[in-house]
Amino acid sequence: MEQESLRKIIHIDMDAFFASVEQRDNPELRNRPLIVGGDPQGRGVVAACSYEARKFGIHSAMSCAKAYKLCREAMFVRPRKDRYREVSMQIMAIFQDYTDLVEPLSLDEAFLDITKNKKNIPSATWVAEAIRRDIVSTTGLTASAGVSCNKFLAKVASDINKPDGITVVTPEQALPFIRTLPVRKFYGVGKVTEKRMLAMGIRTGADLQRFTLQELTGSFGKAGTFFYEIVRGRDNRPVRPSRGRKSIGTETTLRHDIRDRAVMLEVLSEQAEQVGHSLAAKELAARTLTLKIRYRDFTTATRSVTTSCLFIRSADIMARVPCLLAATEAGQQQVRLLGLTVSNLSPLRDIRQSTMRQLVLPFHSSPAGRSA
Repeated sequence: MEQESLRKIIHIDMDAFFASVEQRDNPELRNRPLIVGGDPQGRGVVAACSYEARKFGIHSAMSCAKAYKLCREAMFVRPRKDRYREVSMQIMAIFQDYTDLVEPLSLDEAFLDITKNKKNIPSATWVAEAIRRDIVSTTGLTASAGVSCNKFLAKVASDINKPDGITVVTPEQALPFIRTLPVRKFYGVGKVTEKRMLAMGIRTGADLQRFTLQELTGSFGKAGTFFYEIVRGRDNRPVRPSRGRKSIGTETTLRHDIRDRAVMLEVLSEQAEQVGHSLAAKELAARTLTLKIRYRDFTTATRSVTTSCLFIRSADIMARVPCLLAATEAGQQQVRLLGLTVSNLSPLRDIRQSTMRQLVLPFHSSPAGRSA
């Protein structure tokens, strides 16, 4: 832990961000179970929910119909993405007041490296508290913070005293903290991985520490190396300010489950137009296209293609969609959701510059001695 002890990392996570913005903007929604998502009588899903709604077992990605059954008095509002981006920009500006080393993970969370901060505040805890106060005074919203010596510990810590809390894990506390941590709290451990770990008798960090690097990589591949390191408190990942946009995509929950592939292609064609327009507006090109399908039983499948031919226009995208769709069980199974995403993005200007060639001057003369 000697190397990490020199670093001071903060992870800031806004509390129920989308729902909190809605409650702040509309006093009638305050202190009430609120769901940001689709129509509870339709087929939408929960994008976010307030803490009042979470008490009923409601969570993101749940169908709005199920959420309504769990809480009949819940209020439903449609997402306002532009509004959330506007508030997010205010929050990110606050972070920049303290350090240039800010790595946004989404609209509502970010890592900050404040080892050397702009205000020369000696304590990382004081910086975290100052940032949380600035967020409240500027936006009226609350945030939770995790403070530690590396990104893994800071992110886990930020979730412990939610909402409106702060957790500090010093270098000396790191290993005891990790040993008692349930594996489901480990970054990178989803439901499937947790199930595999539990089957191996791994319930806490202490259990995970008993496994060798070879055993973990044998069971979890490259992720095994990551688990082996972080369970020993080692995480040298730097805070990277220039993350940039990773992908552009859209998805649609259909009004009715469909089996007709021709209808699916119509929906996907509209989505390709949207994604193509977004690429053009941002002057980007993509090398990877991913099709997402959710079947009637809520299982989800994805199919991707990465090519040297760039996806620049909607026509480029749509040319590949039929093959991706054919590689799924769509048609054999009824489909409730369709989505398209492009990733592996590059600025168009960089691509154009790399393909330009300078002509050699002067031009060569013709064999007869006349100018060509």
